[in-house]
Amino acid sequence: MKILTIVGARPQFIKAVLVSKELRKKHKEVLVHTGQHYDRELSEIFFDELGIPEPDYNLGIGSDSHAVQTGKMMIAIEEVLLKEKPDWALVYGDTNSTLAGALAAVKIHIPVAHVEAGPRMFDKNIPEEINRVLTDHICSLLFAPTQTAVDNLKKEGITEGVHLTGDIMLDSFLHFSRVAERKSKILSALGLKRKSYLLATVHRAGNTDNEQDLRSIVDAFLSVDDRIVFPVHPRTEKYLKQYGIYDTLKNAPNMTVIDPVGYLDSIMLTSNARKVLTDSGGLQKEAYFSRVPCITLDETTGWVETVQDGWNTLVASNREKIIEAIKHFQPKGKQRNVFGDGKAAKRMANTLSEFTAYRG
Repeated sequence: MKILTIVGARPQFIKAVLVSKELRKKHKEVLVHTGQHYDRELSEIFFDELGIPEPDYNLGIGSDSHAVQTGKMMIAIEEVLLKEKPDWALVYGDTNSTLAGALAAVKIHIPVAHVEAGPRMFDKNIPEEINRVLTDHICSLLFAPTQTAVDNLKKEGITEGVHLTGDIMLDSFLHFSRVAERKSKILSALGLKRKSYLLATVHRAGNTDNEQDLRSIVDAFLSVDDRIVFPVHPRTEKYLKQYGIYDTLKNAPNMTVIDPVGYLDSIMLTSNARKVLTDSGGLQKEAYFSRVPCITLDETTGWVETVQDGWNTLVASNREKIIEAIKHFQPKGKQRNVFGDGKAAKRMANTLSEFTAYRG
């Protein structure tokens, strides 16, 4: 069996590592990198340090408007699909690469499997929400990370082909935490002691593209005494400079502004932080896995389980709520086993094999 895997953004690279390893034990995998994340910090470094197989195709699409980027991806992916003639197309998450890959494949009658199907933020103003919903509705196999995701799909009338596998991010976190302990030097490089700092990331368009919201977040960061380590996403840096607040942030005595980091360094920074402030869905989960309180810079989350368990609080870009959470938010409940047992990759690979055999 031949499976064509389509990735294009940082979280997808991380998710693909262990799934690809399992698939390649029995099947041929063709790896396609769309180029959605195209700088070294957000792309090549993850292939290098995580041991992801070298892509068979790098489409080099790069940045553009949603429509232009998705359209270019569909054209390029279709050419690869027609050449390779895979039995399955495999897509991850909720990016433009996800939707482009799914649409290109299903239009030429190649079945699609979706890793991380079913999470919902219930806000169609979020581009990622549109990508995930549309992808779920055209897939033949849907690998749901949690029971909540399964329930969301059922509410939308999707029950066939749905499999509760557990969260692939838990697989990756457990596996690479051990590697990070051996290899990462980020704490010593930055002079950090365990639980002596907060970790912050901001990259969602709703926060970066709105000057008032980004200023509010930055003002909250500058209004506390806590040391904040802030790996700055390229888009965030662009807007911080455009709004004239980058130098103020970078030179603030409590801020440690650094370039984006690889996954191993990210794990070490997350697991050793006192609290995490982020608008990243992936980092919300990694904070949960690390048992680190998370303050989410958004009005909603696709990972409601982290909020229900009391380890995550939603503050959006509200300055006062951010400061209050930094000072006083603490987990209020015990964690449940909602994200699985760390064996999602094996379940996905086995399900693909069984489903293909069943279909003949």
